Amino acid sequence: MRQKIQTSLSTATYWLSGFVPGKVAVSRLERLRACCGALSGILVTALVSHALLGNAQALPFLIAPMGASAVLLFALPSSPLAQPWSILGGNMVSAAVGVACALWINDPNIAAAVAVAGAIAAMFALRCLHPPGGAIALSAVLGGAAIHAQGFYYVLSPVGLNSLLLLLIAVVFNNLTRHRYPHKQQSDQKSIHKTGDITPTARLGFTSDDLDAVIKKYNQVLDISRDDLEFLFKQTEMQSYQRRFDRITCGDIMSRDIISVEFGTLLEDAWLLLRKHKIKALPVVDRARRVIGILTVVDFMKHANLDVHEGFEIKLRQFIKRTTELHSQKPEVVGQIMTTNVHTADEDKHIVELVPLLSDAGMHHIPIIDKERRLAGIVTQSDLVAALYRGRLVEPQVG
Repeated sequence: MRQKIQTSLSTATYWLSGFVPGKVAVSRLERLRACCGALSGILVTALVSHALLGNAQALPFLIAPMGASAVLLFALPSSPLAQPWSILGGNMVSAAVGVACALWINDPNIAAAVAVAGAIAAMFALRCLHPPGGAIALSAVLGGAAIHAQGFYYVLSPVGLNSLLLLLIAVVFNNLTRHRYPHKQQSDQKSIHKTGDITPTARLGFTSDDLDAVIKKYNQVLDISRDDLEFLFKQTEMQSYQRRFDRITCGDIMSRDIISVEFGTLLEDAWLLLRKHKIKALPVVDRARRVIGILTVVDFMKHANLDVHEGFEIKLRQFIKRTTELHSQKPEVVGQIMTTNVHTADEDKHIVELVPLLSDAGMHHIPIIDKERRLAGIVTQSDLVAALYRGRLVEPQVG
């Protein structure tokens, strides 16, 4: 009997725990950012709406559901429920459904129920699901004589006006605080070679099709975009790899005896260095040895117009050879053809973080910098493959 009571209590406790959500893993700074966003959004919306509408209409210039919209726009800006079409389309179509029910259904109880259900159905159909829309549809029914007098103009004012103003503030505020908004979904990653293949890192572990299949089976609305969900899963995989491969850093595997050039190094000299040392890239540094670019064989080929094979050797010699005249029509020094948008990595960065760069992004060489941002070494695709292979060999065996 006692065992049954304990089991029942345990079951009841487990069931009741579902009433309390888990701890929100958000920093205090992010919470403050959301609060400041809602404060500025509602304040500006109220001031502008009051200036435009004032007492010109019987309805309030600011409607209560805007508070719920503000929560989504500023606290959950990446949510599919908080995107521009969601707030504009969701709020306005819900208002239209609510007004229609208020005008055409005499019983307010039935009108209220039909308005909310109809608003949800309309938002699903128009792909603009926005939770505050249910409140707007309900408020349209409960607005009484004021809504009847306003009619469908209620959809534009105050609903449309409030929604548009709040959205504009959200676009400005979120981007100023480094939160991408609107939160555009990324298309499936394709091969860097523009073929039908997916990126190398996507060929192992779960695939996009796997995720789509699971989401379809789950069959519930997710308050997170599909792409964000995939990103989190991939980051989890990366964290798992990092834990399994212990703490192997870029500094552990990088080449330290590196050949570098400066902005003013002659192309002829840089080419000779590439040939002499049998390498395919040269980091470009300033006088403090801070990386300002990278020079690769591809850079020579691009600027020497070597994509056409005819006359390959002749064109390359002419391009590399220094000009003895005072004026030159072609590049003469490294700084004129180097790639300036160069990715670097810190010495203490885990090698797993280099995998997307050296595989999906198509890079072959990554300069490694020290704490003072000076060039310390370089990691190539071969270095990474060797390190991952060695890490796999020394991985502890289970069992």
